This record gives sequence, structure tokens and C-alpha cells, in this order.
Amino acid sequence: MDYEEVAKKLLKSEANKVPIGQLTEEYSDMTIEDAYHIQLAGINIKLSQGHKIIGKKIGLTSRGMQKLLGVNEPDYGHLLDNMLVLEGDTLDRRELIAPKVEGELAFILNETLKGPGVTIADVYRATEGIVPAFEIVDSRIKDWKIKLADTIADNGSSARLVLGSKMIPIKNLDLKLIGMMFEKNGQMVSSGVGAEVLGNPAAAVAWLANKLGTFDIALEKGEIVLAGAFTAAEKAEEGDIFTVSFNGLGSVSVKFV
Repeated sequence: MDYEEVAKKLLKSEANKVPIGQLTEEYSDMTIEDAYHIQLAGINIKLSQGHKIIGKKIGLTSRGMQKLLGVNEPDYGHLLDNMLVLEGDTLDRRELIAPKVEGELAFILNETLKGPGVTIADVYRATEGIVPAFEIVDSRIKDWKIKLADTIADNGSSARLVLGSKMIPIKNLDLKLIGMMFEKNGQMVSSGVGAEVLGNPAAAVAWLANKLGTFDIALEKGEIVLAGAFTAAEKAEEGDIFTVSFNGLGSVSVKFV
């Protein structure tokens, strides 16, 4: 399998806003390892175009989603500088194919984390603070008909991240007990707690540091890590306004235009 060739198909889809067929049907022997190689090939192409990695995202952190896709661990993707949307900015729906919105906590690192052996305590020590955030996911695979290898190859189906403007020190927070309320157009659509994210969002960050360590990759000082969704994603259309609020951490909003 030519990893770069497959990566270019995904990048063309992203650029043209035209989805492609399911990769795992076209390449029936594609493994999870192949999928991560495709993801990295795509990221390397973007880096060669002048983009910069600003962090990582973790997906499939809930047991429900893992069961749905028949897996027993999360996945991850890369966050690039052109994916960042600041609070207060609008998001052009036409830039995306079939976006969905997830409420998450973003970890801002002030130390490098590299596995193996990274613990929740290490994550607390290495984190400058926590910021309310959205991840906007978008599949370059038509109609979101994906298996695990499809979403991994497609950079974890990641498209945008929206960061709140308030960062809270992590030191005294019990992340597994933090509640989240998710609103769409002024109506609450879901709520959840940090324990939905691998039992503790910090445990998701530790998992990622250890997973990346097997590829000799670190979570670098200054990077943003999206730890995973508290609740199911919500579809986004032009005119939709989303707000996510976390107990004691504040809120963040985004509007699609």
C-alpha cells in the first residue's frame, strides 16, 4: 500500500469538500498500523506546505463509542495551526463536509510527556491548565460510513478546534467529577461528566503519551491536547450556535455561518 497516495486522496477530499468512498472497502487488507502511517503521511504533506503541529486529539474515549466500532482503546489525530478557531470567531460551514461538534477539555502542557510509563500524576504535573473546548469533527469518508482504520487514516476525523478564553490551573481539580452541559441553539442537548472520558480525562492524556511513545513521539511542551468528548457529537449546519459549559471552568461558544 502506498501510504502517501492514500493520504493525498484524503487531502484532496478535504480541499475540495467532496467525500470519498470507505477506505477499508477499497483497501480490504488495511490494518490499524497502516492507517496511522497514512495519517502521518498526510500530516507530513501538510508540514511540507508550511503548517505546524500545535497538539493532538484523542478520540473514542467513551466505552459506548469503542463498543460501537468494536475496539478496546481510543485513537488519536494531530492538531494543526490552520485548524484553530478562537472563541468569538465564527466558523464557515462551507469549509467542511459533514461537521459534528463535541464538547471536550483541552490540556495545555508546560512540560513534555513521553511514554512509556506516563501516569495520571505525570499528566497533572505537566499540565499548565485546562480550557473548555470544542472539537469539530468531519469525515472525508462519505456519509460517515467508517470503521476504526478509516477514521485513523483520516486524522481521527478531526477538522477544527475551538478554545475558550479562560484557563484554569489543574492542580486542585478532580476531573472525573467535572460536569458538562452542551447546548445547541439555546437548548440543552446533552450533559455528562469527566468520568465518561476513560474514567478521567487525564487518563486519556496519559494513554496518548504512552501510545505515542511506542512511535518515539512525545507530547511536547506548549502543545494542546483534546482529551475526548464527554457526550455524543451534534451535527452542525449553517446558523447553528453551540455552547458548552463546565462546572467551575467556564464555557465556550461557536457559531456556524
